[in-house]
Amino acid sequence: MHEDDSISVNKYISDSGFCSRREADRFIEEGRASINGKTAVKGNRVYPGDVVEVDGETLKKASKTIYMAFNKPTGITTTTDLQDKTNIIQYIGYPQRIFPIGRLDKDSEGLILLTNDGDIVNKILRAGNNHEKEYIVQVNKPVTHEMVNGMRNGVPVLGTVTLPCEVVREGKNILRIKLVQGLNRQIRRMCEYFGYEVIRLKRIRIMNITLSNLQSGTYRMLTSEEIKDMLRLVTDSRS
Repeated sequence: MHEDDSISVNKYISDSGFCSRREADRFIEEGRASINGKTAVKGNRVYPGDVVEVDGETLKKASKTIYMAFNKPTGITTTTDLQDKTNIIQYIGYPQRIFPIGRLDKDSEGLILLTNDGDIVNKILRAGNNHEKEYIVQVNKPVTHEMVNGMRNGVPVLGTVTLPCEVVREGKNILRIKLVQGLNRQIRRMCEYFGYEVIRLKRIRIMNITLSNLQSGTYRMLTSEEIKDMLRLVTDSRS
């Protein structure tokens, strides 16, 4: 909060539980957010008593903090944009505003966290904060030692080189991969670099939260112990 009790419009939107700060920026850039009936622009500030809307919906501060684990099926898009008919929000149908922490490809499945806590998102997602995510990956042909070692040491994708990561061969064509990065379709691109196609990609863990026996397409609230551990892990993280 500013000395004059104002708050940036993107933070106000994310604090309402409507979406992450990054998606709030996108809504603002697309002219879909307004303050007191006037189209908002980046850098605008919201003062006490101001009315903020996105797509005509008036936003209010979230009353209770929600942390949810969801086992995403393939075919669901991790976006809050209701214009996307396969969006995760309508699929879950939770009665309060929540949004996904990060993304999981439409073709991928497994664990994704959802919340209305706008401050925690970047703390979990930034690679520099070293918060681990774990995946089980099935590829289209037998895994070689060269591929495993190459994946571990870093792969050129998207104009950069991926950070070193933990890769273990779990079966003839199955890998267990632990990453701290979240580049766009990173694992698929890493596998493609070595001539492999990903047949199935499932995320089973984010930091201290595991998928466990959560059924596909269902969600559960994080336990108080999980929340306490997660908040402890991000205490020193930069947002």
